[in-house]
Amino acid sequence: MKKLFITSAFLFIIFTSCDSNDSENTNSTEAVLVTSSNTSGKITYQDLLSTSAMVKSFTIASLDAEGVSYNSDTDAIIVASRTNNKLETYTGVKEAVKTGLDNLKLTLSSLNTEFTNARETAVSGDIVIVAQDQLASNGMTNKLFVYKKTATGFSLLKTFTTDFKLWGIHLNGNDLYAVADLTGDIVLFKDYMNNASGVITATKRVTIAGLVRTHGITYSASDDTMILTDVGSATSGTDGGLIFIKNFTSVFNSTSAGGTIAQTNQIRIYGSNSLLGNPVDVAYDHVTKKVYVAERLNAGGEVLTYTYPTASGDFAPTNVRLEAGVTSVFVFRK
Repeated sequence: MKKLFITSAFLFIIFTSCDSNDSENTNSTEAVLVTSSNTSGKITYQDLLSTSAMVKSFTIASLDAEGVSYNSDTDAIIVASRTNNKLETYTGVKEAVKTGLDNLKLTLSSLNTEFTNARETAVSGDIVIVAQDQLASNGMTNKLFVYKKTATGFSLLKTFTTDFKLWGIHLNGNDLYAVADLTGDIVLFKDYMNNASGVITATKRVTIAGLVRTHGITYSASDDTMILTDVGSATSGTDGGLIFIKNFTSVFNSTSAGGTIAQTNQIRIYGSNSLLGNPVDVAYDHVTKKVYVAERLNAGGEVLTYTYPTASGDFAPTNVRLEAGVTSVFVFRK
């Protein structure tokens, strides 16, 4: 777990997270941070405009969940369940916050025969894309599942098979960005929906210099900034990092396919003070210039908050919140 979404009612909404588009809005009426976990069966909700900004935790039907997102208009949280292998929608979040309820109601879901080993979602309006990572249960197939959310569930529109391991994905208008797991590469699928189901060919793939292994990805159109996480070695709690690429459109367009974005075009947060070990997801609030990271390894899971850096360095987070098994973070603002 953004950006500018146009719903069927032609409402303009800003989402900031791991997966879509944003637009400038400094007079916000809502700002929410949500997270998911792969160990606790919980999701969390935090009102970022509240002076107390208390974190509310809710039990859901999935012990292991990824790719969390939230929509205030429907008051619904969507996750990609790795427990049940389907998309799940939970509603009545605001009422649960007010009344102190623990369990959220599961109201909609996709079929449980379509994907396994989900790693991330990208959301734009009623479109939800799930990234499936290869596993024996899915025939070692890396695949993108494109769904349309309906009144009764999720309708599968298309599927795209990739020739690289998937993890983080992000929608920017009609373009889909993906990280190539086990590498320092990011991939663009321009006008992805113009492709027929089947093997999808990348429009462009580039390497991010100095990035060991990508996982989290988000893009802010307002700032024209791409933010990526580096998990480094899966067993090290000190080698993770955050990479910011300013003026991303120009930098990316001027980099040839198969080329490299140099460290001179990056702002990097690395080092022991950063507390970054395995940062698996990232979300960005372009209004407050705060960056939220799901750090999966250290302390069993932490939500780390950083201020957008102006230069590279070993910067400590401005806030650390224990969150057992945290897998994804998403910021909603309107």
